[in-house]
Amino acid sequence: MFIKSRNRSVSAAHPSGGWRPPSSLRASAPRESGLAASPSVLPRLDLSLSGWMKLLLLALLAAARADVIDDILGSLDRGAAFLERQHEHINLDGVVGFSMLLAELKEAIRTWPHSDPVSWSQRTSAVALVKRLDDSIDKAVTALRQNDPKYYQEFEPLLSWTFWSVPQQWTSTDLSLVFLSTQTSECYDEQLSDKCLTLLLGTWKMKGTPCIVTKPCRDIMTRFGCPHYSLSHQLLYFMIGKMNGCSNLLKGDTRASRANLTEQNYQKIFCSNMMKANQDVIRDGLTEQMVDIFIENILICGLSGFSDFYKADWLQHVMRLQDSEVGCFGRDRSVESERIGDELLEQLQPHTRVKRREKVLPDGCSSHMTAVAVGALGGYLNYYLTEQDITKRPLS
Repeated sequence: MFIKSRNRSVSAAHPSGGWRPPSSLRASAPRESGLAASPSVLPRLDLSLSGWMKLLLLALLAAARADVIDDILGSLDRGAAFLERQHEHINLDGVVGFSMLLAELKEAIRTWPHSDPVSWSQRTSAVALVKRLDDSIDKAVTALRQNDPKYYQEFEPLLSWTFWSVPQQWTSTDLSLVFLSTQTSECYDEQLSDKCLTLLLGTWKMKGTPCIVTKPCRDIMTRFGCPHYSLSHQLLYFMIGKMNGCSNLLKGDTRASRANLTEQNYQKIFCSNMMKANQDVIRDGLTEQMVDIFIENILICGLSGFSDFYKADWLQHVMRLQDSEVGCFGRDRSVESERIGDELLEQLQPHTRVKRREKVLPDGCSSHMTAVAVGALGGYLNYYLTEQDITKRPLS
């Protein structure tokens, strides 16, 4: 937010009827001191003190922000170490999340303010992190291509950091757009969502035409009142369409009640409802069942430019979920004891693909939660750096 400076000019005129020092005193006042014997002296001193207080406050805020950036970079460093160990096992959603993070880090490095040695040191750490992620993501993509070639082909564009764009300006949600009622169950399954996304990406067949919008996809992706992952994937549909260069996603929608709604309007409606959902999660207590969608909402609404998802207390909630031993998020240690039975089941059903967001690695780590968490942290990093650059702050 731009802060307009107050008018600080102080009149040097003496108040009518006020006391004036004798001319001898006025004549002897040293000019070079800059402190003429005038009632205007005290206000100038007060303003000088006020200015120092403001400088001190700004310095304290900068130090606090630097500490937060250090914490984020430390968390991402542990996340990168996890990917280095698990690149052969992480699923497609996991690679997509780390690719989003890579795009966010590269943008952060490009715009990083070189204001002081601390900031420069942090940028150096981010550069080193990017080099590690570049290498690990390449290895993970190679493993995906070998282990699940069909699924890899369908979502290959999303595995490159160049697909993802980082917000250059910010906006906020509007809780007046919250649905009057919401379904209790998902509106559609993941298979339908995947199909609609491949039509946008042009990966529905080899050398397929991109940006295809079918009526079933348009109807379900613009349906109001969907909860949880159905809602987040509605936003993801519009976000991926935009980043893939698709226009007229709403072409053919003849509903009179939707005639004036744009793609940006839909994104704001969806994120406003995702904001309400996250607020409800915090109000009711962050449970194991809701934490994954809570973080996913932060990731994709933040990447869509809604800065009010980057709340300081939500950041602490996310960072507390990281396992200090292996660096992933959402680790369930009891899973390790069940690993052998799960592996046997996969051998009996080799053609059954585990749902992307339900993939749990052998060490009990959640591939999906780790993906959305590192992506969300990358978003926080860019937002805090934006706050240091007044030319990129959101208008209000």
